[in-house]
Amino acid sequence: MYPNRKKTIPLLCSATLAFFLISTFAGSASARKLDDAYFSAIHAYNKLLKSPKQKKYRQPWINIITKFQKVYKRSPKGRWADNALFRTGRAYRELYRYSGRTSDIQKSIDYYNRMIKLFPTSVLADDALFDLAEIALTVQNKRETALKYYKRILTRYPKSDHRAKAKVAISKFSPPRSKYKKNNYKKPKQNTPLINVKQLRFWSNPTYTRVVIDAEDEISYSYRLLRKDPSIHKPQRLYIDLNHTKIGHRLSTVVPIRDDLLKEARVAQNTPTSVRIVLDINTIDTFKIFSLQNPFRIVVDVNGKGTITAQKTAPLPARSLAKQLALRVKRIVIDPGHGGKDCGAPGYYKGVFEKDITLQVAKKLGKRIKKELGCEVFYTRTSDKFLPLEERTAIANTKNADLFISIHANASKKRYAYGIETYFLNLATDNDAIMVAARENATSAKSISDLEIILNDLMRYSKINESSHLAACIQNGLIKDLKPKYSKIKDLGVKQAPFYVLLGAKMPSILVELGFISHKTECRRLANSKYQDRLVSGIIKGVKRYMKDIKPSVMMADTAPPIGG
Repeated sequence: MYPNRKKTIPLLCSATLAFFLISTFAGSASARKLDDAYFSAIHAYNKLLKSPKQKKYRQPWINIITKFQKVYKRSPKGRWADNALFRTGRAYRELYRYSGRTSDIQKSIDYYNRMIKLFPTSVLADDALFDLAEIALTVQNKRETALKYYKRILTRYPKSDHRAKAKVAISKFSPPRSKYKKNNYKKPKQNTPLINVKQLRFWSNPTYTRVVIDAEDEISYSYRLLRKDPSIHKPQRLYIDLNHTKIGHRLSTVVPIRDDLLKEARVAQNTPTSVRIVLDINTIDTFKIFSLQNPFRIVVDVNGKGTITAQKTAPLPARSLAKQLALRVKRIVIDPGHGGKDCGAPGYYKGVFEKDITLQVAKKLGKRIKKELGCEVFYTRTSDKFLPLEERTAIANTKNADLFISIHANASKKRYAYGIETYFLNLATDNDAIMVAARENATSAKSISDLEIILNDLMRYSKINESSHLAACIQNGLIKDLKPKYSKIKDLGVKQAPFYVLLGAKMPSILVELGFISHKTECRRLANSKYQDRLVSGIIKGVKRYMKDIKPSVMMADTAPPIGG
């Protein structure tokens, strides 16, 4: 006999419904676990970003990277797969800011490229492209690669929120015709005497050359990079046209440079009202041109791809910290501010000048660094002599320094102002910082605002994150070392401003204001040898702290397994 059909159909439907509900519940539970894993990784990532202490170390980043990798492995085609790959790339990029490891930035690039290849329609694909462009430009100095990525954003993702920034970046790859608007130059009236181009100075090593053109007054200029032309036996050239100028009587028409990058500089009266300076090039990777005020000069920084020639370093003491930790900081340039005809700020007491205080502290600091850290030390000056600000940075670059520390003493019209502060190169964030930079640059607050217009481009190649970290370590070291011994030690913190002396530095670089020489108590202390020793101890502790903080990036093994490994 056949079973009753009316009873069979409901039973079959019930079984099907039960199977469907069980499958759906299992699937939703799995999806919930995947969601939980992804958002747990996001939460840990955001928490780490907000922790100044933890994000300096490698292991917390590796833990987060592992979390994102697990999300991708669990569901390579799931709802969070593209996000997980992107976040892994971004985490490696953030880690590189602290580690400086080439392997970290390369992994970031690999994950970004993999994400774009596997998920070209993802909403994060244009973000990955933009990050790749920034890495190519600011980390690898590969301008053509960066340009390719920027252009790809415009063609592949025309509605990208990075479109405007990519357009601006692309526009900067063509050298501007002139600097008229950027330096607020006013065209001279007719029949105004031509301005003398006084001299040409340069400093170099195998991978870097700085050329400075001195003029008697502010001028406008334009420049162009020319390709090599074998047909007329012409090397690659970079020329700078100086408008409304004439050759000064002391300016040589040929200046031999003869380093790995530049052969020579040739000077000619190109037109009756303009001087042309041509730099004949052996090899070049990137270059930057900017102007400084009071006196007016044009700075040309040329960077090459060559290998830096190794310099002999001083033997490390057997038990030195540097030897124990195998750190990368081996050569430090110390810059005593001012000197010679530039006395710096006058002290509260008669006969006390900033230039003397900075030289005394710098010499003490150099001796202690050699003794306690085993690092090689160079000074920008060791006597009471004048040194242009752009030369100080050039010295640090040509010495292939690992750190650059510029020593200064602050001053204010307000006699009650006192305290210690440490600066790194960036846009100024408050009026006090602008005034400090204006005084140290020997220029006006207006010139500072003009400089900030071009500073964004100059800072592409500066080590802002590392400099900020170094500044924080030294500021903290100074305050902690002084407070137990002296009363009224005021911590003014870490600040940022556009200092001429830090422009173009290729290593972490900071400027320390040791106190207000215009303040009665601090002036007396700054002139005291024992107080100077205590200041030096604080700076040393700061440098040690910085060196310890980069220890994990050197010593700790990368424990995160590669995706698919």
